[in-house]
Amino acid sequence: MTEINPCRISVANAKDLNPHGDFVLYWMTAFRRTKWNFALQRAAQVADELHKPLVVFEPLRINYRWASQRFHQFIIQGMKCNRDRLLENPVTYIPYVEPKQNASSGLLDQLSQRTCCVVSDDYPCFFLPSLVRKAARLIPTRFELVDSNGIIPIRLAERTFTVAHSYRRWMQKNIQEHLGEMPETNPLSQKKIPRLPKNLLSKELQKWPPADLEQLLQAGGLDTLPFDQSVPPVNEMIGGEDQGEARLEAFLRDQFSRYDTDRNHPDFKATSRLSPYLHFGHLSAHQFVDSVLRHENWSPQQLGAPNGKNSGFWNISESGEGLMDQLLTWREMGFNFAARHPRELDRYDSLPDWAKTSLKNHADDPRPYLYSLEEFEQAETHDEIWNAAQRELVKTGTLHNYMRMLWGKKILHWSRSPEEALKVMIHLNNKYALDGRDPNSYSGIFWVLGRYDRAWGPKRPVFGSVRYMTSESASKKLKMKEYLAEHSPPGS
Repeated sequence: MTEINPCRISVANAKDLNPHGDFVLYWMTAFRRTKWNFALQRAAQVADELHKPLVVFEPLRINYRWASQRFHQFIIQGMKCNRDRLLENPVTYIPYVEPKQNASSGLLDQLSQRTCCVVSDDYPCFFLPSLVRKAARLIPTRFELVDSNGIIPIRLAERTFTVAHSYRRWMQKNIQEHLGEMPETNPLSQKKIPRLPKNLLSKELQKWPPADLEQLLQAGGLDTLPFDQSVPPVNEMIGGEDQGEARLEAFLRDQFSRYDTDRNHPDFKATSRLSPYLHFGHLSAHQFVDSVLRHENWSPQQLGAPNGKNSGFWNISESGEGLMDQLLTWREMGFNFAARHPRELDRYDSLPDWAKTSLKNHADDPRPYLYSLEEFEQAETHDEIWNAAQRELVKTGTLHNYMRMLWGKKILHWSRSPEEALKVMIHLNNKYALDGRDPNSYSGIFWVLGRYDRAWGPKRPVFGSVRYMTSESASKKLKMKEYLAEHSPPGS
């Protein structure tokens, strides 16, 4: 049995474990998977030690901001995968999808009255931290949060990192220890967990019936739910642990070798497109990193000295170095900020002082174009490259990495103020992107305005010292002819 680093476990209330409870409850909210999951591993360990049944409760609210068919379908596809995988284990799985607003009110409270303890996911973003704070006041027994976000525990760092170089150097000094602390591949194997007695929760399940996942996933199955029906599902992107693992395998087989040279070119499709699976917890960052290192036949003896550089530390292929930097520097640096400043993650005032000062000094500069939120959303700008990126986002729920940077920079350029630009970026990204509402996506949005960057020269109108990007430059250095054709206006 693999021990979990205590740094990953925190107690959300001051209550004691109840050894006389009927079962251990795992409240699955962010790490929506059955493998490589420290939170499920912790719940299974407690159930094993107490010789109590394990109940996995995976709910889906309906009244979160930007709720839509797109996100619901992706999550429910993952719930179906979890149900099918957990059928093979002595675990009771309860998937609950709210049919109307606040329909789940009281369900967690009722379940927790009968538990030995509650274990849940420590995810530092969107509405989940506030949801945990409310739950902590109601749960009558020990309530643990477990961090399964990334390779290095999010509570380990004692400072907030402001640039990639300093985070990268710190990561390089600490990473080897945590590479040896991977979660169990199958946290339910070799556990002596008894089954829940039949009908023990019949009263609760009668009042809150588990979701009919097949019915919800049928054509029209989500049409009556009271949320934004204007954002359709992305049928080409299927949610769930099975799909995340299959996409990871395909990426390593077909695109990985070209990642270093081709990832910035939209035509070459050399990116992994795994961020939605990471965001919704259908794929573990641990499994991603482990798969890359195995693919590279890497061993710990290959590690170089910490130098803060984005290549040469792992001593693997350039594609491997680049991908590891994305996973272990840029992604985890975003979680560092979110964990330490959860209420500032989406606030303009959280930008570095130099960026706020520069943008303020250029706030009154004439804009070459001004567009409203509606014009941005409908891809009705003068710029065919920007419009193609917006159409990609709306249609596919994803946005090519380089195009996302350009997309954000031009919103800044064509908005009345940087504060307005931020609101537009957050709204469009969170409404349409399957990987939105995530520390990593907020990092990308705020990078547009200067977070994690430095002052650049010469100063330019509107941008000041904030990094400048243009569609004209992108069109000269990137291969995007096929991309523009693929995301051209309907009927063109």
